[in-house]
Amino acid sequence: MTVSLDHLEYFLLILVRISGFMVAAPIFSLRNIPMRVKTLLAIAIAIVMFHVVPYREVVYSTTIDYALVVITEMLAGVIMGFMANVAYYILSFAGQIIDQEIGFSMVNQYDPITSAQVTITGNFYTYAVMLMVLITNMHHYLIRALTDSFQVIPVGSVALDFGIYEVMKRFVVDYFVLGFRIVLPIFASLLVVNTILAILARVAPQMNMFVIGLQLKVFVGLAVLVLMFMMITGVADLIFREMISMIKDTLPYLGGAGS
Repeated sequence: MTVSLDHLEYFLLILVRISGFMVAAPIFSLRNIPMRVKTLLAIAIAIVMFHVVPYREVVYSTTIDYALVVITEMLAGVIMGFMANVAYYILSFAGQIIDQEIGFSMVNQYDPITSAQVTITGNFYTYAVMLMVLITNMHHYLIRALTDSFQVIPVGSVALDFGIYEVMKRFVVDYFVLGFRIVLPIFASLLVVNTILAILARVAPQMNMFVIGLQLKVFVGLAVLVLMFMMITGVADLIFREMISMIKDTLPYLGGAGS
């Protein structure tokens, strides 16, 4: 079997974009996944895409021009993966607020996957949603979004638009809105508890409401948290919709048509 140099260069550009996506995308970028598995998966997807994506000649004049094309393809894959992965930070934000309301904010864990200090509830939500994504095969949709990007942005035609910061501006709004939507049951229940404690403090000032409230907030918070775990599918749906929205909003800016 013979392969022309032009087709080999075209295949390498496809592989570079897919590899960039694997480096930053959720689930695929986990450090506990062996590098060989990631490499073979990227090569396998690139081989399939090479036979699916119509061949388009990549225009360049010098080796430096081709290197610039490789860099832009890599950046396109990394940006798409990062935009999908950033949606997981909503879970850490929500978990931090929940632990702060319950009284667990001082207890942090070291996450070896992200190399960051995370709260207990935030870590639980992150792994629970990740598990939901895997058992429902939602990660296939991430691969589908990656493959569809070759139709929206053909190989060799990546043109980064600096207006991509508009996507991050919209995400910051969704970051707080979705985070507080997840936290709302805990926040509402503990608001009722604080109201009751305030009334008791006026009715029976001899009672130490600090000691009572500290334990009561923990019991009520954990009880509501158990009920919230039954709605984990809804939380996973919110995060996954945000992932898809971020990728769709990012693609026009990678094709130079964002403005």
